[in-house]
Amino acid sequence: MGTAGTSTDETAGERRRLINVAYRLLGSLADAEDAVQEAYARWYALPRSRQEEIVSPGAWLTTVTGRICLDVLGSARARRERYVGAWLPEPLPGSRSGSLSESLSGSLSGSLSGHAGRDHGPGTDPADQMVLDESVAMAFLVVLESMTPAERVAFVLHDVFRYPFAEIADVLGRTPAACKQLAASARRRVGVARAPVPASGQADMVRDTVRRVRKAWETMDIAALVDLLDPAAVMTADGGGVAGTVLRPIEGGTRIAQYMLAIARMAPGLELLERPVNGAPGLVAEHAGGVVTVASFEVADGRVSRIWVVRNPEKLRLWTRDG
Repeated sequence: MGTAGTSTDETAGERRRLINVAYRLLGSLADAEDAVQEAYARWYALPRSRQEEIVSPGAWLTTVTGRICLDVLGSARARRERYVGAWLPEPLPGSRSGSLSESLSGSLSGSLSGHAGRDHGPGTDPADQMVLDESVAMAFLVVLESMTPAERVAFVLHDVFRYPFAEIADVLGRTPAACKQLAASARRRVGVARAPVPASGQADMVRDTVRRVRKAWETMDIAALVDLLDPAAVMTADGGGVAGTVLRPIEGGTRIAQYMLAIARMAPGLELLERPVNGAPGLVAEHAGGVVTVASFEVADGRVSRIWVVRNPEKLRLWTRDG
């Protein structure tokens, strides 16, 4: 345990870790910031005497943030039933100044009750506090969407952040044994999706494949594009009913290639740029100086097996600002 009480600076310093937790729970940086802001609002609403009684303010903030995220996930399931087309997590841009590509040994490598990331205050841009690793890969976040809210909270807190089940129980309002079962159930859903971090050579192969996709698209080389796509590839797009795109996944490498080239023909002036997306090689489409599309890829054996395309402008605000 420890001595009760904390300074304002110490409490504010938990923000970076909380943003990282909340984004992985919600798949939206905007929602993550709202959840963390609400947790801080509840902390500062406590009487000073109550704050001083709390042995670990960081653990208290994490518990409250987790509960808020659990509520958001529950309501999000209903909202997404009304969502136009497929719903995809909000993509994160690469670093503007190196902050997004900080060492991955920060808050993710230790317990949630540790002291990682205490160098950021509450006014800091949440995007600058994100640690990018395999737990924010689009493929991984999409798998998390298949879980129940309780499974997702138990799995992310335990398997990603190494939070003990005894403390997760406080978040979920269940026994540690029940939380352990929830994490195990979630783990079965993930299956092979939670793969080890790719070796350097593998990462280079992914980058090269994405680059070749861009070149084939720019030169309208459908044969090269088809060759780069797995025959069983799937492309999922998220326009949110605001930006035009396919409402259902496109299956098959040939059909995806035909769709991509049709877009190229219909959108003159569209520029495709190679940019990191959620810490991995991706493509960003710009038109008239603004980002209109962000695409992330899953690559196996030099061929693209999955493409996730985000066109909903509400999910591209970070990119528009950076663009």
